[in-house]
Amino acid sequence: MAPPSTISNGDNHVSSGGIVPGRLMPEGVAARRAAAGKLNGGIAARTDSELFKAPAPWKPLAKRWDYRLSTESKARKSTVLKSLAKHMATPGMLPSLLTAGPYSWIPGMISLGGGLPLGEYFPFESFDIKVPALGKFTQAETEVSGEIMHIGKHDIRDGKSSYDLWVALNYGQASGSAQLLRWVTEHTEIVHNPPYRDWACTLSAGSTSSLDMVYRMFLERGDYVISEEYTFATAVETSHPLGCRFVGVAMDDEGMIPSALDTLLATWDVEARGARKPFLMYTVPSGQNPTGATQSAQRRKEIYKVAQKHDLIIIEDEPYYFLQMNPYGVPAEEQKTQLTSEEFIASLVPSLLSIDTDGRVVRLDSFSKVLAPGSRTGWVVASAQICERIQRHGEVSTQHPAGISQVILHRLLDEQWGHAGYLQWLGNIRKEYTQRRDVLMAACEEHLPKSVVSWTPPAAGMFHWMNLDISKYPGNKTPKEIEEEVFAKAIKECVLVTPGSYFLADQETEMEKVFFRATFAAAEFGAMNEAIRRFGAAIREVFGIEN
Repeated sequence: MAPPSTISNGDNHVSSGGIVPGRLMPEGVAARRAAAGKLNGGIAARTDSELFKAPAPWKPLAKRWDYRLSTESKARKSTVLKSLAKHMATPGMLPSLLTAGPYSWIPGMISLGGGLPLGEYFPFESFDIKVPALGKFTQAETEVSGEIMHIGKHDIRDGKSSYDLWVALNYGQASGSAQLLRWVTEHTEIVHNPPYRDWACTLSAGSTSSLDMVYRMFLERGDYVISEEYTFATAVETSHPLGCRFVGVAMDDEGMIPSALDTLLATWDVEARGARKPFLMYTVPSGQNPTGATQSAQRRKEIYKVAQKHDLIIIEDEPYYFLQMNPYGVPAEEQKTQLTSEEFIASLVPSLLSIDTDGRVVRLDSFSKVLAPGSRTGWVVASAQICERIQRHGEVSTQHPAGISQVILHRLLDEQWGHAGYLQWLGNIRKEYTQRRDVLMAACEEHLPKSVVSWTPPAAGMFHWMNLDISKYPGNKTPKEIEEEVFAKAIKECVLVTPGSYFLADQETEMEKVFFRATFAAAEFGAMNEAIRRFGAAIREVFGIEN
């Protein structure tokens, strides 16, 4: 959905009706920060998204979810030691434990309260990291013209940065650092602009950790989680130790079918299922793993209406959101790649978060697919109530995302590239994955027997879903046996593709169809072409098709 056709003016837009509230864009960030005053980003500083958002009193407040919280979540309290951090925001408070050190010039209270080590004992004085210059994002360009990002221990003291190793390498808060939380809050407002007032962000140690926390926040043993009938295997496996199960909803080329979701919930038989009616739904709306399906804007609206009707909480897992592509087959010359920030955002299918007026969407955001999965840093966007529960859980488990990851990401995204530069990077990554998708599609068209294999080119993400017509199989085997035979033959041909049964939401469901998933994420172009040739050869042999 395109932003209003008005003139940008920081946090507002100028129209014929005067100044009206509007969407934050990258060019308005500096003015907002200047008006907010100095950032309190010291060691273990308490922080909150409310400090970094634009006031929006006209927006509704989120629903309260007390009646959905699990027994475990209700029992969580703030840890007594973390509660000491509220005093760190006291004017004049020394961020260090002793009067010695780089912060000793700040007058005021001396803390002997917490077990925070002295930064002088951290054996890391500085990091120098070479990163791409804006507009020169390729590996070859970075090797030649990349820029050195210097991160020192005393950058705050020396006025070089708002974040440094003295702070990052010490303990922090479960919310994450104030510096990176500010950036992800601004990013969320720029891209999604949630339509309710009390939304918040909290940093995480990656989306898998966040998912486990959300499950434990809402689920009791024996509960069901709703998802697409084929879904991310780890999402299912994460629920099993909690004594929970998944139930799948029928899909088409756009993912979950809203009418099928409605029917499942309207006809839920508590006695037959042995479980209460499910209220937690897990979905990957863009480039769904494993099918590559992408929900259209209309489809998302329809799913949200069903969620409102049955009072669902939606887990919107979106690692591939920014990898939305042009349709396969669009000539390269017709694909505009140099987009402004507004044009890039307008080119994306609006998220479920962006239409969430109730605060029922828990969005899991990630740097894994667009920067580096090894950073193990992501964030959750949800109502302030839900984020607070996640933070209470984090205080006694992950503590906080790794400080090294946070300071590197902050220096790159905030001070090196800025918001507009990051959106430019995302446009570049989207272009790269589009090219990879196109190479794999061309290989499928050349090498796979279309009398047996069918597919829909993915419109986002990094996965390709192939349907094998088992009615063409010359023998008398079950779908599971045919899948196993094709998989074994593919391995013999030295190509690894993933059997579709691995992704069944309900592993007890009897297989009726055979699918395989391939990824175009990392293999070289020539290797992808050869891999599909080998897979095609395996299928031909199993189905008795001559070359």
